[in-house]
Amino acid sequence: MVAAAGLEGQELELWRGDRRLFTELSLAVAPGALLHVRGANGAGKTSLLRVLCGATAADEGRVLWNGVAIAEQRLEYHAALAYLGHRDGLKLDLTATENLRFVLALRTSAADRDIEETLVQLGLAGASGLPVRALSAGQRRRVAIARCLLSDAPLWILDEPFSNLDAEGRAWGHACLARHLEREGMIVITSHHPVDVLAHAMTALEL
Repeated sequence: MVAAAGLEGQELELWRGDRRLFTELSLAVAPGALLHVRGANGAGKTSLLRVLCGATAADEGRVLWNGVAIAEQRLEYHAALAYLGHRDGLKLDLTATENLRFVLALRTSAADRDIEETLVQLGLAGASGLPVRALSAGQRRRVAIARCLLSDAPLWILDEPFSNLDAEGRAWGHACLARHLEREGMIVITSHHPVDVLAHAMTALEL
């Protein structure tokens, strides 16, 4: 039997104290596809993303990457994953360039990517030498997203990536998503804003 390519969740169940967030939840994300996880605040969207990342263990069920449980291939899975949470995860005293250089140094296959060119595309060329603490919330979010762009990770898991971005920033973000999908990348995303990608590439999961 050929292993399925991509990300799968099988019969997932998760509790928080005496509250069950979800049960018997199954999902699949194939190359070139985006899964939009939707639901009210507190529905368990972030918790589900943490389960898919391997940061939180599900109470029942399992997560598979290319047909193999992620618990059995943690190093390989994390090398294939780029995660962006609610927090930007940036070092405030480092510049945008230094933050990106530090992250990419952990990904040897991506270390030769052009950081400065990416910052120009982000509209941050003039601010690349400033400490991140001097940047606006929207500029910090763009730098955080750039970590996904510069990585060679096929799977992006993004928790509200467009927070603090204006309409122009969200349009830029959607273009980034579309390019990743065109390259057969995979995306799992939560977003209170509409996700503007080709309809055939996107499915929705309601919690």
